[in-house]
Amino acid sequence: MSSLAPASASPTAGTKTEGRPIISVRRVSKRFGSLAAVDDVSLDIREKEFFALLGPSGCGKTTLLRMLAGFETPSEGDILIDGQDVTDQPPNRRPVNMVFQSYAVFPHMSVFDNVGYGLKVTGTPKAEIGPRVETALETVQLERFADRKPDQLSGGQRQRVALARALVKQPRVLLLDEPLSALDAKLREDMQLELVRLQQTVGITFVIVTHDQDEALSMADRIAVMEQGKVRQIASPMALYEYPNSRFVADFIGKMNLFEGHLTGLDNEALTVEVGGFGRFSVAATGQPAGLARGPVGVAVRPEKLRLSRAVEAAPTLSKAGTVRQVAYYGDVSTVFVQLEDGPIINATIQNENRRGDHPIKVGERVWCCWDPPDTLLLQD
Repeated sequence: MSSLAPASASPTAGTKTEGRPIISVRRVSKRFGSLAAVDDVSLDIREKEFFALLGPSGCGKTTLLRMLAGFETPSEGDILIDGQDVTDQPPNRRPVNMVFQSYAVFPHMSVFDNVGYGLKVTGTPKAEIGPRVETALETVQLERFADRKPDQLSGGQRQRVALARALVKQPRVLLLDEPLSALDAKLREDMQLELVRLQQTVGITFVIVTHDQDEALSMADRIAVMEQGKVRQIASPMALYEYPNSRFVADFIGKMNLFEGHLTGLDNEALTVEVGGFGRFSVAATGQPAGLARGPVGVAVRPEKLRLSRAVEAAPTLSKAGTVRQVAYYGDVSTVFVQLEDGPIINATIQNENRRGDHPIKVGERVWCCWDPPDTLLLQD
């Protein structure tokens, strides 16, 4: 039975090569009239990496993916895949395959024929098609459904058919355009785990486009956050969440409480900041974005880093009193919204640790919102 590893896979298949890029995008722009859908983007995607393009609708992520696939041609710049310049090459001459948002499976064909269609039209010997299709179906755990038609499958199973059809061509890179957007929440979560398993099984590079931050955080090795055609930051999920480099990234990745402050002093060891209601305090320079300068600064803290207390905590903890306005229950956690005295409404995340339903924080209660200075992030755009 044939392998799903790419035909030109290196002998180190299965181990992630950190240094070697399989995709290099060099100063690529794409204009539609006066609109720059992608604006001077450069990035490298590593071999055997699960890479995500993340951003709001209209940020350029799908246009960039379509340029990688060959469905769009850059207005400027170059695209290299596996060391070859493919900027002007058509899709069928690139070592990539794409899974579309709509799956695009053929309703009149069986699962087996859907998966084997691409091999058939490209002239793959008939004796080779059967074993490769069988291997692809086993990889996505659909071997028992080979004779079914797509309308006899669930949404998740149809998505697996689309994945098998792409993988059976043995591409070096698999491109996925919002592949989970049509699934319900529970199935989407299950398929996130399935995609990670598939990527690790076949040992090729996956590039996924999504607007769902949880989707990107849970699956990707690295994420490129895009806004208005530009890449704002590329980092691992943890680095993006804990060390965003701008207000946009901080606000887009997860939830964030943001206060307006003033950066009054900075050196190699510590940064001094003043925030209304909190006074002056210092935070370590390590872990803060590069290029900070004296002047206005956003002072940010994640909701789960906040503690709600009925008494003020001693310094160096930062504390400010407020009144609970709302408690939103989400099962495992609750979000508590607090109107600070002479300040904004902030939100804190509290773990629900028992089944009794008695919530420790009540609407209308006066509480202290506290956090530790090392959990403070300073942001200047």
